[in-house]
Amino acid sequence: MKKKLYLSLIFIIIAVKLYYSQNKTVNTENDSIIKKQSITVSKQLNEVIINANHLPTRLKNATSSTSLISTKAIERSNNININESLNRVPGVFMQTGALNTNRITIRGVGSRNLFGTSKIRAYYKDIPLTNGSGETSLEDFELGAISRIEITKGATSSAYGAGLGGVIQLLPKSSNFDSTTIDNETTIGSFGLFKNLSQLGYGNSSNAIKLVFSTTQSDGFRDNNNYNRQAFTLNSTHKLNVKNKLSILGTFSDLKAFIPSSLNETSFRNNPESAAFTWREARGFEDTKTGLLGITLHHTFNKNLSQNTSVFTSFRNSYEPRPFNILDESVFGYGLRHRVIGNFNIKNRKFNWTSGIEIFRDSYKHQTFENLYRDFPEANRSVQGDALSNFKEKRQYYNLFFEGRYDVSVKTDIVLGLNYNRTNYKLEDRFPVSNDNIDESGSFKFDGIFSPKIGLLHQLHTNANLYANISHGFSPLSLEETLLPDGQINNNLNPETGWNFEVGIKGSAFKSKMQYNISVYRLAIKNLLVARRTAQDEFIGVNAGKTNHDGLEMDWTYSILNSEKLQISTFGSYSLNLYKFDKFIDGNSDFSGNDVTGVPSNILNLGIDIHSSTGLYGNLNFQYVDEMPITDSNSLYSEIYNISNLKIGYQKALIEKLRLNAFFGINNIFNATYASQILINASGFGGNAPRYFYPANPINYYTALALNYAF
Repeated sequence: MKKKLYLSLIFIIIAVKLYYSQNKTVNTENDSIIKKQSITVSKQLNEVIINANHLPTRLKNATSSTSLISTKAIERSNNININESLNRVPGVFMQTGALNTNRITIRGVGSRNLFGTSKIRAYYKDIPLTNGSGETSLEDFELGAISRIEITKGATSSAYGAGLGGVIQLLPKSSNFDSTTIDNETTIGSFGLFKNLSQLGYGNSSNAIKLVFSTTQSDGFRDNNNYNRQAFTLNSTHKLNVKNKLSILGTFSDLKAFIPSSLNETSFRNNPESAAFTWREARGFEDTKTGLLGITLHHTFNKNLSQNTSVFTSFRNSYEPRPFNILDESVFGYGLRHRVIGNFNIKNRKFNWTSGIEIFRDSYKHQTFENLYRDFPEANRSVQGDALSNFKEKRQYYNLFFEGRYDVSVKTDIVLGLNYNRTNYKLEDRFPVSNDNIDESGSFKFDGIFSPKIGLLHQLHTNANLYANISHGFSPLSLEETLLPDGQINNNLNPETGWNFEVGIKGSAFKSKMQYNISVYRLAIKNLLVARRTAQDEFIGVNAGKTNHDGLEMDWTYSILNSEKLQISTFGSYSLNLYKFDKFIDGNSDFSGNDVTGVPSNILNLGIDIHSSTGLYGNLNFQYVDEMPITDSNSLYSEIYNISNLKIGYQKALIEKLRLNAFFGINNIFNATYASQILINASGFGGNAPRYFYPANPINYYTALALNYAF
């Protein structure tokens, strides 16, 4: 604990020194002309516009902790998995068990979700990616089709509703008007990796259309780890007239991926390339098709008032043979998001505002069947037997939201927001009632939840802004968590709610060569929901206590050299996560005061980018991840690990309109052995040891060739 406090003091001292160095710079050079090379980094901070809360503003003027992952940041690695980009963002931690097995946490929220990502909202432009139970699968979407990612951390986004951990917004690549381009990139790598990414951009005076198609194949590092996916993305913009613009966003993904699952400690250390025995014998896999279609109409009434109206639909069909049963599920969702954006003056100062509604409904059908692979070993695969269950869930919510920003003075802005959410579920048990099966039909309706927000931004001087916010958020229960062992719905459960308190400083320093963001926060959560396992595939939800998520986050970039011939810059981020169970009683066990499970205390990222006028470029990045508790009792921790990645490339114009980009990369250069995903509080069945660990890939390589032709 002392070590962590010392680290906090060191970073606070750094922040103070940055502040005074900026004051000195401003006082001595306020009226001087700064050379273009020295202000490149600062201009990025000043000019980048974010839309995280639907009130477009410069990144440096955000009153919440918002991070931007640019195209350049995405391209620091290959375009196979989004985890490397997300893990460089302070406060964000993505664990990856396989290309189709991931879990994202923001400020520790979602770490207790056993499988997948929950309690975090995600959007593709204005289209919700989070289903009616609060679950999100970003791995369903093609990374090569994304231009940038905006992440708002903590319960600070009143415009998006039920996101206790925060909001992730994906912004797709788009085509320029009056321009036509063709791109193709082919990647090969270790463990049978092959990916081909094709892009077509077409634009005339009124239309801009971007089409992206990819196919990705991998044998995987482990047994039963084959992966095959085809993905298609359409993003188009159409100028109907001076006041109306229509946008269309569509995605489709067809995936078949085998599942090696997690390992016990003995297998993890001695045979990490193996699959879990039962999953290998059953040849467990998921066969999933997902699609999304959204249409948005933007209408401008006048220079002070406009509106965006989006209608959308989505589906996900999945067939997953598992050792203990076979799951056949489908989800169909649809909804509407309408918002009005305006501004007016109060005492000659501008008040920007947005208000709207989001309505979402989905229908989730899921059946389970016996898996008879042990009865028919000659089939060498799963064999479907008798039906075990048959459910249909109807899930719906609506958000009413308002957010406004007012320039109180030349140097001070205030942001006020309010969200109202109403969520309800209905469960229909379609399986025949018998002595062995009780009717679990029922409904669950949340009380309406108001989530307010207040944010403040104050300009300390030209190169630094101080910001603070207090905000409320919540995460809804999933319907499965409300079911009791007797099949009844527990209407006494409460959703997790929390208050976020944060203060930070962002700006530039050292003659504008450095840009930085430093924040400290507390996210206080009550009604902590525990998924108590009652069988191999059965869980019940229990409100078990409170957690305090105290943390410090930093990120920075520094331009070492910025000349016409050579640019060298460094980047980095640091997260200090002092997350504790304030009050946590689960059954007869009291875990109060323990570290929150599944979150490392320290995460450090360091890297360097190099670009040469000759066309050569490259980057080297390093990540340190501290130990994390695997069990609520804190009796077992994962081991500390360090990983380093390298990428070098060459770009050149072959002819006037044809460009070449070739690159080569090494991941996990020093062949570190570590668990890339942890299954917290795992239980052993049939006398077997608990399977906590998903082994990470050892050292691996990739190389790619990309061609771009502009007509």
